[in-house]
Amino acid sequence: MFDLLSRAAAGDAPSPCAPAASDRPYRGPERRGATLTLWRWLSAALDEIDYGIVLVGANGAAHHANEAALAELDAQHPLVLLHGELRARRSADAQQLHAALHDAQGRGLRRLLTLGDGVQQVSVSVVPLGMPGATLVILGKRQMGADLAVQGFARLHRLTGGETRVLAALCAGSRPSEIAAMHGVALSTVRSQISSIRLKTGAASIRALLAQVAVLPPLMGRLRSGAERLPTLHDMALA
Repeated sequence: MFDLLSRAAAGDAPSPCAPAASDRPYRGPERRGATLTLWRWLSAALDEIDYGIVLVGANGAAHHANEAALAELDAQHPLVLLHGELRARRSADAQQLHAALHDAQGRGLRRLLTLGDGVQQVSVSVVPLGMPGATLVILGKRQMGADLAVQGFARLHRLTGGETRVLAALCAGSRPSEIAAMHGVALSTVRSQISSIRLKTGAASIRALLAQVAVLPPLMGRLRSGAERLPTLHDMALA
């Protein structure tokens, strides 16, 4: 996939049957149109991934961020998109991020970072793409189980509305006593709902139940952030 990205950035329209570069010097409107179509496909595919992904170039320049990243990088996130660059808010995090990007781009090393502090702490994966100055920064989730994924899981197993709310609260890290207080019901009611959820899902324990939710495939909503999209590598190649 990322071989296609590098070739698209160079202005080529990838094709499994494409002739050698020496045999196709023409790069007129047809080729530019094919490259733009490819980038639209790749951008749309990244937007359907339920993890924030930022494509970072040299010196931290952010060439593309998917919809999940634009939504995830809020005022509380340890990372921020500022003036077209991906930056860390804290100086200690900035040193980690800079070193990880340098090692990814210069030495091809993958890194897993822990950034931020307290409840805003988040894991970030820095992944080299095997092309000069191109690195993926994948944002970890700040809580387990996306709302849409939990709702889809609940519909699949025919959970009631109350059971779905209990499941969502468990995924957010709440204890049964906290869920009871949150919903204004008796602890015995919550325990009964958890037992019913486990019976319907075949989970032997709450831990096993949460493990089922943790490995769910991503489900993205159709509402987009409306934030201005960062320029892609294709945009920069045409500039």
